[in-house]
This record gives sequence, structure tokens and C-alpha cells, in this order.
Amino acid sequence: MSTHVKKPGWLTVNVLNRLVAWLTRRGLSVWGSRVLAVRGRKSGQWRTTPVNLLVVEGRQYLVAPRGHVQWTHNMRAAGGGELRLGRNVEVFTAEEVADDDKPPLLRAYLKRWKAEVGVFFNGVGPDSSDGELRHVAPDHPVFRITVED
Repeated sequence: MSTHVKKPGWLTVNVLNRLVAWLTRRGLSVWGSRVLAVRGRKSGQWRTTPVNLLVVEGRQYLVAPRGHVQWTHNMRAAGGGELRLGRNVEVFTAEEVADDDKPPLLRAYLKRWKAEVGVFFNGVGPDSSDGELRHVAPDHPVFRITVED
């Protein structure tokens, strides 16, 4: 497994993520934003972070543009979590997508959010070949989520 991680800078952590999370907690989705809540794999405490919810062919996905970050490790351990938008909370289970199945999902993600996250994909974009997308796939975890009824 790749250990690729692009840590966010001060501006992202202290301004941008906080602003998006604040708006999302108040029910204002910014281009599909949600607040992801997942239990910590060691502490068991809820951990939250803003994420972009990707919908492809009616299925929902979470993509980690910065790589194998803390929420991805926690998601693997917990097997699911919550997506929050305002007062709406959706409990879900998560299944990690295999690298070979990621290219169309990464393409869709980059098509929608390249301006925001493209820098984390080392020059690969929505118009890149399947081979180029497959090459960066191990660095970007993708989870298919299923909302529980």
C-alpha cells in the first residue's frame, strides 16, 4: 500500500477547512461538501473533517485527494461513519475501491474539483488517460459508501 500523504498547510487547516466545515454544519453544501465523522481507530472518539461527496451513476464515493491521511486509516478500521450536512446525519458503511476500478472515479472527481485538489494529483487531470489515472490510483484512497436505512 502506498504511504502517499500531502499534508495541508496552515491556511487550509486554519481557514479554508474551518470555513467549509462551518458552512456545511449549518446546512450549506459547498460544491457537494459534507462533514465526515468517523471513529478514531485508536481512541474511539469521533473525528470530523470536511469532504467532497462524489456521486457517479447513483453511487456515492469519498475520495482522499491528499492520500492516505488519518480519516482514511480510521475509515478502514471503522468500516463506515456519518456524513453530516446541517442537522441531516446519514450513517453509512464503506468499502474501499480497488486501484484498478478507480480511474473513472478519479476522472469524475477531478472533473468536478480539479481547481481545488488538482495540485495533489501530480499533473494528472480529468482529461488524462486511464493509464495515467491508474498510475496515481494507489496514492488516493476511494471508498464506496452505502447509506443505511
